[in-house]
Amino acid sequence: MAKAQINPEKARWLEVLGIAMPLCLSYIPIGLACGILLHAAGFNFIMTLVVSIVVFSGGAQFILASLLTIHAPLSSIFMTLFFLELRYALLGSSLSKYIKNESQHFIWLFAVSMNDENYAVNYLKFATDKKWSPQDGLLVEHYSLISWSVANMVGGLIGSAVSIDLEVVDFALTALFLYMIVMQVRSHLTLLICLLSAVLAVCFLVLTKNTLGIVIATLIASFVGFMIENAVRKHSKNPEENWFLTKVFRPIATRTTIEDQKEKKELKKAEEELVAEKSSNPPKRDN
Repeated sequence: MAKAQINPEKARWLEVLGIAMPLCLSYIPIGLACGILLHAAGFNFIMTLVVSIVVFSGGAQFILASLLTIHAPLSSIFMTLFFLELRYALLGSSLSKYIKNESQHFIWLFAVSMNDENYAVNYLKFATDKKWSPQDGLLVEHYSLISWSVANMVGGLIGSAVSIDLEVVDFALTALFLYMIVMQVRSHLTLLICLLSAVLAVCFLVLTKNTLGIVIATLIASFVGFMIENAVRKHSKNPEENWFLTKVFRPIATRTTIEDQKEKKELKKAEEELVAEKSSNPPKRDN
């Protein structure tokens, strides 16, 4: 008996959907929570949809909702979101070599549809799959955008039907951002900068009595981190072995990344070349 095939005609859009499906499914719970919080911040059904499409960033939308619930000034909100989303300039630059031959309209559409998660999927596929095209990458972005927007809308509807305690939402937001920080800490330097930024944020919040103090603290801590890393790489003979740049302990499940795999391959290749060189040039014996 012949087995039923999900994609008998090998449709490319369906293959890409299969690749993007784990990402799309992961958006459902966090998207529902974000939609509920946006409704609590005063967004109606239509505005929730517009924000989810225009911003398309879980971290930015959570911060937007939390700042609105505490009645933060618009200037602070815009500044905070601007510096938070500035990281996409760096993420996009790493993908630019794969889409540089596309039209300006395509590049613009690709850029506005990118976020952290679909960037990770596309970066991995571009780096490991020679058949992966910019059009496939754009499909991944659109699939994730649709999933996120629908989850946000459903969350907004749930928020309008169910009364949500904002104290619970604040706790969930704090836990979410702590998790995001922990996942970003990979070296002693990043850990120190996280602690420095926390101390500076408290100080500047007290001095300015405004959420703009968080932005100022972030900029100062980032500059200090850049200066330390630049000095270490410039003056240290083995920068990667310097205490600041050595890795902190991380759980085994989250420790292996693409960079780690490349580093292991390079070390293995260097060892093989060293062994081959020794075998081709045996030490001379004294007569």
